[in-house]
Amino acid sequence: MKKQDIFNTSAPNKSTAIIEGESSGILNWNDIRMPHMYKLYKVLLLNHWIADEIPMSKDALQYLELDPKEQETFKKQIGLLAVLDSMQTMFVGDVKDYLTDSSLQAIAAIIGQQEVVHNQSYSYVLSSIVSEKEQNEIFEYWKHDPILLERNLFIRDAYQEFRDDPNPQSFFKAVVADMVLEGIFFYVGFAFFYNLARDQKMLGTSQMISYIQRDENQHSYFFGEVFKQLLVDRPELNTPENIQYVYDFIDEAVGYEIRWAEYLLNDIAGIDLDEFREYIRFVANKRLRLMGLAPAYPEAQNVMPWIKPFSDEALNDTKTDFFEAKSRNYGKTSDDNGFDDL
Repeated sequence: MKKQDIFNTSAPNKSTAIIEGESSGILNWNDIRMPHMYKLYKVLLLNHWIADEIPMSKDALQYLELDPKEQETFKKQIGLLAVLDSMQTMFVGDVKDYLTDSSLQAIAAIIGQQEVVHNQSYSYVLSSIVSEKEQNEIFEYWKHDPILLERNLFIRDAYQEFRDDPNPQSFFKAVVADMVLEGIFFYVGFAFFYNLARDQKMLGTSQMISYIQRDENQHSYFFGEVFKQLLVDRPELNTPENIQYVYDFIDEAVGYEIRWAEYLLNDIAGIDLDEFREYIRFVANKRLRLMGLAPAYPEAQNVMPWIKPFSDEALNDTKTDFFEAKSRNYGKTSDDNGFDDL
């Protein structure tokens, strides 16, 4: 694959394909190949938030009151999220260079900036509750914890393949990996932090996690649209073997997420691991639907009703934030501009 030229005076403004196509390099939002991407662009802008605006003084006190298992889980989960969003920041930059469509490049730039905010937010949370020495130790967890490292390498390998050899097939596989990272691999963390929040614990952290969850859902929507358009533009990629690859990759990812839950959430009060196993399969089905594919687990349902108050709709339908920490000044998600929920 070749990178998009800065200018191409002989090409139209509206791209002829999202990769390996022709485009002038000029962005005219009134003349783009996928008009619904303008709607996503506006939603992403409205979702702007800054971690430092979230008060953490209560969390700093409550963290000391968590039991040792909750404290350990809290730190390991923050450590995982930091690694995932670090990888994602680099990957979105790689993808952006090869997108022919200027509107998709623009959205990728915003997504990359949001991933940087996510990473800074993890540092902000940790700096509020633990010493600098312990902060640095938490950011090293991923190198030494075998279960954590195995999960990260699963995604890293697909991203690295695309970075080392950018071609339509490696791009296809990297987009599938993105759907896993942003759409499945965060959900143990979401459940853990929201489980604390329903007991009125660590509400500042959970508020921040809710913002991250909202961003990641919309990032998943974006890459789901990229995946579907890729199969239209490059029909040679739409093979039974490639579609089977998607199902196999997501099934393996579900296994990783379930093993992480069993490792991390065992003995956490309020979490039923049997329910969580089905919940992860339910989430995986939603990601497949975003990609235009049939569910892999037709019987899976959301069997954790307690998590529904933390969905996008519930979080955005209140005049003040669900966690009662501050008023929301950000864009309001509704049926008109929302793309996903828990």
